[in-house]
Amino acid sequence: MQVSIACTEQNLRSRSSEDRLCGPRPGPGGGNGGTTGAGHGNPPGGGGSGPKARAALVPRPPAPAGALRESTGRGTGMKYRNLGKSGLRVSCLGLGTWVTFGSQISDETAEDVLTVAYEHGVNLFDTAEVYAAGKAERTLGNILKSKGWRRSSYVITTKIFWGGQAETERGLSRKHIIEGLRGSLERLQLGYVDIVFANRSDPNCPMEEIVRAMTYVINQGLALYWGTSRWGAAEIMEAYSMARQFNLIPPVCEQAEHHLFQREKVEMQLPELYHKIGVGSVTWYPLPCGLITSKYDGRVPDTCRASIKGYQWLKDKVQTEDGKKQQAKVMDLLPIAHQLGCTVAQLAIAWCLRSEGVSSVLLGVSSAEQLIEHLGALQVLSQLTPQTVMEIDGLLRNKPHSKK
Repeated sequence: MQVSIACTEQNLRSRSSEDRLCGPRPGPGGGNGGTTGAGHGNPPGGGGSGPKARAALVPRPPAPAGALRESTGRGTGMKYRNLGKSGLRVSCLGLGTWVTFGSQISDETAEDVLTVAYEHGVNLFDTAEVYAAGKAERTLGNILKSKGWRRSSYVITTKIFWGGQAETERGLSRKHIIEGLRGSLERLQLGYVDIVFANRSDPNCPMEEIVRAMTYVINQGLALYWGTSRWGAAEIMEAYSMARQFNLIPPVCEQAEHHLFQREKVEMQLPELYHKIGVGSVTWYPLPCGLITSKYDGRVPDTCRASIKGYQWLKDKVQTEDGKKQQAKVMDLLPIAHQLGCTVAQLAIAWCLRSEGVSSVLLGVSSAEQLIEHLGALQVLSQLTPQTVMEIDGLLRNKPHSKK
């Protein structure tokens, strides 16, 4: 199967996120008007047609090639970026619910965390059907319902793959994508999610079936966009090509692990997809279970996540030879953090945000105080000069390089 993407590549390179969103400038009458002083807007849902309507369009200057147009929220300082090259604007720091909601922290603490996040401008909240066997979605849904925030003011994402013990309750079959998403919506007490992610690739399911099922749930109003999570670049491109071939809806972003010691995919593979087909990145695990915080320092404190029941694997990871080497490098970053007036955690999060094509970095926290500390990474981001990044790369000695 061969699908040409040359035209799409050219369009994405030549049109910034703002250009694609640009329509006729609002006229004095508040409609999708023409030139200044026209006084009349176009009818709802239509921008008009014909030479006059085309002449009324006012082109905007293009943004730098590959740039994510960024804005800052009033009063919060939160920065917002487009999700890939879609029109959806998301906070560059999002809140994840893995391990914490419905499991590690109480519902009261979860509400405190969510409230602080929302009040500080975070609008992206991520969960999955598998988190705490569905309890994370229920907890998130209960909090959103009690808060009564405008549904249009935040973005909810969930992930589908592991839904239950039955054979038909796992995977990316059309059956499970549709039924699994409906189950998530019931637990979330929502009519739709903004983004539904395929929570890994499924070698047992044809790609066409996956893309058709995702297109169906979007057309049915159960989701607004779809994306991938932990997919390979070739699989994402296959899904995109399938969508273009059959006039279906392609994925808009990939959720990928990214931190100081996991760099190849987000820094080498995904930027190419961002430029070619507009797929952005939402990254997770910026502080892999607290490994990049300097709190371990060769040992495992009783208060850390590695000491929680069921996380023996994390404790073992910290105490491996590789784990000890990573901890040594984290300690080497302390002087840079002190120079910038921040914690190692803030430095590590800001470092993730500077990567090309990254729309948002998901944070996982167990308290409102921890969240506030991590949100401080926004102030560090502006201090990450090329020289500082080079200094960090020199200490890590793991910068990926193109194999071409």
